[in-house]
Amino acid sequence: MAFELGPDILAIQQEARAVARQVEGFAAEADECSHVHQPTLDVLRSSDLCSLMVPAAYGGRHERVDPLAVCVAREALMRASSHLDSLFALQGIGSYAIAVAGTDEQREEWLPKVANAEVLAALALTEPVAGSDLRGIETTLMANGDEVELNGTKSFISNGGAAGFYTTMAKEEDRFSLVLVPADAPGVSIEPSPEIIAPHVLGEVTFDRVRLPASARLGEPGAGFRHVLATLSVFRISVAGAAIGLMDGALTCAANHAATREQFGRPLVRLGPVAGLLADSWAELESTRLLAYATAEAAREDPSAHLDRSSLAKLAATEAASRVVDRCVQVMGRWGLIRGSDIERYYRQARPMRIYEGASEVLRLGIATRLCDEVADRADEE
Repeated sequence: MAFELGPDILAIQQEARAVARQVEGFAAEADECSHVHQPTLDVLRSSDLCSLMVPAAYGGRHERVDPLAVCVAREALMRASSHLDSLFALQGIGSYAIAVAGTDEQREEWLPKVANAEVLAALALTEPVAGSDLRGIETTLMANGDEVELNGTKSFISNGGAAGFYTTMAKEEDRFSLVLVPADAPGVSIEPSPEIIAPHVLGEVTFDRVRLPASARLGEPGAGFRHVLATLSVFRISVAGAAIGLMDGALTCAANHAATREQFGRPLVRLGPVAGLLADSWAELESTRLLAYATAEAAREDPSAHLDRSSLAKLAATEAASRVVDRCVQVMGRWGLIRGSDIERYYRQARPMRIYEGASEVLRLGIATRLCDEVADRADEE
């Protein structure tokens, strides 16, 4: 590869691959669960991977969360099991705002439990009327003396019903704030979300007059979007890592099939059209891997300065994943259509990745704007 991973990241890659191997025997079962699959969670807990998701001061591995380490780990985990990958990823996505904006008390209470997966984390943004347009949020946070009251409903929340806390975005007057809501707070209730094509732990989370101390806010009032963007700056690039793992798994299935399946007196790989499908897929896999690694490396020093590039890597990898997995199914013919096979799981898992953590169409708006700005800046320099 043109991009050389350092020894520290290579060690994490090998560690994540070893964890992934432990779930291979029941990955298909886990990936059909819309509730936490306990054997998979047990494997994650017995590892030290979740320590990648919090700062060292609170039980983490590094001084601050390393986007490249998370990206490489998710690549290995997603290749084996989307359920395992999701449990891992959400530990960071749900807790990062605590690390960057929480009080010392909030960090000390929750982050060590996240680091060892004693508690599962969740980020509650989406609502029935607010998906990509988060400014449409209707959940409200009202101050009342030394307390705040939270009212509203969050929809399709990952880890809904399984999380120990919900990092929740709410409208506070004409601004948006983040608040840390323990799952057992009075007034919090959970209903299952509709099943999706690639089963996932999802819940509809209702906050009915949930009263919390004012100190439950994460950061100052009105700073919610800033802290959500900080989370995306670190973790959006890791979605590209997961998409790369999925492509790698699918292409392995297809390559093995093409090398051993004979038609017209020769292996499939010796047939021109099939060879083209495989070659194009490998090209997309490796090009998006290089983009993801390079972007994650840049984000190690200043994640917020590279959010647009992280969006670009996420867009490229998740769109490529759909194309690659579709080609792999085509290579495998009827064997690619068998319910419960690895390739069929990859096919279903690829589709949601173009929607969550930034739908492709929304990402393209920001990416196109950044492109035009960079072109204008180059013109000014010339």
